[in-house]
Amino acid sequence: MDAEPLDGRRRRWQEHNQVRRQVIIDAAIAVLERQAPGEEFQVQAVADEAGMSRTVIYRHFEDRSDLDRAVQRQICEHVGGELLPALSYDGTPDQIIHRIVGSFIRWAEAHPTLYWFAERDLAGWGPSPLSQAVEQVAEGIEGIMAIVVAAMGVELTDDDRAALDPWVFGMIGAVFAAVRRWLEREVREPGIEACISILSESIWLQINGMALSRGLNLPDLPVADLLQALGHADGDAGGEGEA
Repeated sequence: MDAEPLDGRRRRWQEHNQVRRQVIIDAAIAVLERQAPGEEFQVQAVADEAGMSRTVIYRHFEDRSDLDRAVQRQICEHVGGELLPALSYDGTPDQIIHRIVGSFIRWAEAHPTLYWFAERDLAGWGPSPLSQAVEQVAEGIEGIMAIVVAAMGVELTDDDRAALDPWVFGMIGAVFAAVRRWLEREVREPGIEACISILSESIWLQINGMALSRGLNLPDLPVADLLQALGHADGDAGGEGEA
């Protein structure tokens, strides 16, 4: 008879801890936003921002590294939220790439300290949240390329198919590194729109160049239209099979 009330109390306590933990993470991000890139935040400043003591903070996190990692994850979730709309299939492949790169660079320019903190290497904690964000973008671009290749009826070689993931991951990683360098410059040149254009163009030239070297002339058509055409083609094929 007592088990259910006990479970309810335990659930409410867990929810309370989750709320307090989120308050602390949000406070750390607010402190970071007021600081310059490269400036460590102090736990006491986070405690003051959250309206609680340092002791309470360390009840919710194992140590400073645990707190740092949680803040990194939250920042990368913010990045993911900014990039998610850009990963849609609206527009031609080069337009989509421009939109993805633009969304990321605008976020990084608006939050340079958060970007610096997200890139920090917290040794011993496995894959960084930022590398996971890079992977998310890379997978989105891979998906676009797969649709284009399928719509053209092209069969990639086993080597090309195997190399696609590390190649795209490397391209996106290079953009992240270039943005970091751009943010660190004393005079942030070129301007943001030129920076977006140059970096997005560099990705598209690499993709288009690799396609041309394999005899593929990439269509200048919206990816959504290509996807729809593929759906119709699959439907037609299915209909013929049933007949």
